[in-house]
Amino acid sequence: MPRHYARLTQPLVRENEALRPASWDEALDRAAAGFADHRGNEFGMFSCSKSSNEVNFLAQKFTRSVMGSNNIDSCNRT
Repeated sequence: MPRHYARLTQPLVRENEALRPASWDEALDRAAAGFADHRGNEFGMFSCSKSSNEVNFLAQKFTRSVMGSNNIDSCNRT
């Protein structure tokens, strides 16, 4: 990667269509609130068929137990 690309050192949150620096606590709270707003059947997850069984199991467990949705696809038929 070229050197002119700098890595982020702190999270950014969108406010009034612009990004501003935020604390980790604020950023994680906003992310959690975003997931909570979309619980149920409006949430879906794609997992990779090349992932390990353990990773696919965790993806389906998160989707079903935490998000309350059965909308998960691991693309195993491709």
